[in-house]
Amino acid sequence: MDLIAHLIKSLSTNEYGRALCVAYSGGADSTALLHALACMPQARARGLSAVHVDHGLHADSAEWAEHCGRFCSTIDVPLTVLRVVVDVSRREGLEAAARRARYEALTRAVQGNEWVVLAHHRDDQIETVLLKLLRGAGPQGLGGMRALRPFVGGFLWRPLLETPRATLRAYVEAHSLPFIEDPSNADSLRSRNYLRHEILPRLIAHWPQAAASIAHSAALCRDAAEQIDVLVEESLRRLRRDERQLDAAGWSALPDTLRMGVLECWLHALGIPAPTQAQCAELKRQVDGAHADRVPCVTWPGAEMHVWRGALYAMPPLPPLPVEWESAWDGTPLSLPAGGTLTLHASDVDAAPPNLDPPLTVRLRRSGERIKPAGDKHTRELRDLFQHAGVPPWQRGRYPMIYQDDVLLAVADRWSSDAGAAYFERVGVRPKWNA
Repeated sequence: MDLIAHLIKSLSTNEYGRALCVAYSGGADSTALLHALACMPQARARGLSAVHVDHGLHADSAEWAEHCGRFCSTIDVPLTVLRVVVDVSRREGLEAAARRARYEALTRAVQGNEWVVLAHHRDDQIETVLLKLLRGAGPQGLGGMRALRPFVGGFLWRPLLETPRATLRAYVEAHSLPFIEDPSNADSLRSRNYLRHEILPRLIAHWPQAAASIAHSAALCRDAAEQIDVLVEESLRRLRRDERQLDAAGWSALPDTLRMGVLECWLHALGIPAPTQAQCAELKRQVDGAHADRVPCVTWPGAEMHVWRGALYAMPPLPPLPVEWESAWDGTPLSLPAGGTLTLHASDVDAAPPNLDPPLTVRLRRSGERIKPAGDKHTRELRDLFQHAGVPPWQRGRYPMIYQDDVLLAVADRWSSDAGAAYFERVGVRPKWNA
């Protein structure tokens, strides 16, 4: 079956979609896909367009975007160019960071009912499955990429997952289509390229049926993964305490086939990257060995997971605390180095908060602070107040301490001393910490 006939068959079985938007890199694969769709009245009737993401990682990236614009003009397909900045601060690797930036850009750019069409083919699927296998993935990972999955109210559609790369190259050559050859695709230091250029040719030379067999195994794993996904969702609903808390013991007690999936599903909803199998195993070890007086923390690029009071707490990495930091505060919004903003709210909702004159001083928690909360008979250590109030340990050092000279008036908007309560009542304001 030729490429256009294959796409016509795919479109006819997916009639319920609306506009088609091809993710067009300018490479041979996406060029073949876009051109073939542009030759189909069925695709043009669904508002065919293209989007190109310029990662800015290569000196010629702007020229590549111009090439994509010229090609789309010749086939009369509207093109949108999205320029992104690839953030490598999460230490997840350049390829992963670029992929994240690309999908974030697509998320912002596509309309709610569009199908984003991707040119991933059978060879890409095989490489993905082998990479997942080498990372110790279960059925979800070994199932590889799905042909269709929800995306921003529409779908991500991969109609070529059963099509070999050679078919796309033959199509490009037969139609003399111009395309970009990204030099990074030849860099065998990258894991996927090493598999593509060094390993797969040897596998196929010895086992000619290897590609078909791997693709078949991936399909079987996807079927199994769909059944596991149902159990994962049920387990997650049962174990979730709130958006950022998961029952730790219940999670640890899950079967191996569910434990990683529950974690991935939960973290994905929070926009936090999932751990590797080794990091997941370390987290389970920390949960199983946790004592009441310990607060284990397991970190990986882009995430940190705390274990406290029988729950898992997930969050992006917290910035380090500048313990000696302090600042004068005249009542205008004050950005805190540990995150959040300290503001004043007027007691009279129709009045503007006054400036504090002389200014107060704001510090972060250091050690040994004590306060006698307004109305309380006893002076208490902040450590005891935080513990009694159920404030997680990793948040306690981030609370702003509000001083007048060296007298602690308030701990954010949580506790005020008698002196603090009197002060804020006199000036007609109250502090508010937007963490």
